[in-house]
Amino acid sequence: MLLRNNIPLTYIFGKIKKELLFVIGYSIGIVVLYENFHVTRISIPVAVPALLGTIISLLLAFRSNQAYDRWWEARILWGAIVNDSRTLSRQILSFVENPYGLDEVEAFKERFIKRQIAWCYALSQSLRGFNPRKGLEEYLCAEEIAFIKKRKNVTTTILELHAMDLKKALQEGWINKYQQIEIDKTITALCNHMGGSERIKNTVFPVTYSKYINMSIHLFIVLLPFGLIEYFGYMEVPLVVAIAAFFLLVEKMAVHLQDPFENKPTDTPTTTICRTIERDLCQMLDDNKIYEDKPQTELAPVGSYYIL
Repeated sequence: MLLRNNIPLTYIFGKIKKELLFVIGYSIGIVVLYENFHVTRISIPVAVPALLGTIISLLLAFRSNQAYDRWWEARILWGAIVNDSRTLSRQILSFVENPYGLDEVEAFKERFIKRQIAWCYALSQSLRGFNPRKGLEEYLCAEEIAFIKKRKNVTTTILELHAMDLKKALQEGWINKYQQIEIDKTITALCNHMGGSERIKNTVFPVTYSKYINMSIHLFIVLLPFGLIEYFGYMEVPLVVAIAAFFLLVEKMAVHLQDPFENKPTDTPTTTICRTIERDLCQMLDDNKIYEDKPQTELAPVGSYYIL
């Protein structure tokens, strides 16, 4: 996500730089031919591009809403991952009994919570198309790493390890059947959030719909100078550029929001969310060493901005 609040105009209009250069050159060419060389005296009623612009505005509004819904759903899912990760850790720490202070039980709690941190980072990396196994050695033991290497889906395998440990805790008598059911419900909720995120990631926004809107915008830009030139002359150039920039920026905004896991500045900030989860779970575990020893920023530069 973008970390700066005061986004400069150079960054905003840089997204449509090529399109604006075309619009400027096209509108200047039309007005020069119209006023000086009389090559063409074509003009159309301004109501024609106005009607077309109204239709495009409605289509862009619908598309922007759909794109924002995808982005907001992704943020809701990751907010639920934060809550359920905290809930899972709280359940492990409070449900698992260790009246005799056995090291094995304490190691079980620590292993379970660290594995949940690893799951969050693995899911974040997987959604962004990176290696989900990177960095897991910091949270998982050698046996768990070896088990994960045998499977293709890392995040599902980590949840499977959760379930295996939960079964062992029940067999050893560290938790009762009712506690096992409650913890399993939390793990199931995490699996559902993962599935929802993967659905957004793997469901492509209809290409034909995007293409038709893009073609309509370009047709509108082509017709617009002919509707304004009779009334404004050379002043139609800044008017055409301003109107075209508005439509192009709205379309570009929708394109960026529709894919919230593509490692763009408009992404859902999954890395930052994972850091929050890690901090909270380490504090619940009374083990701040993992969190404090890591660099406090892992930023991927995007121009003069950074994405988390």
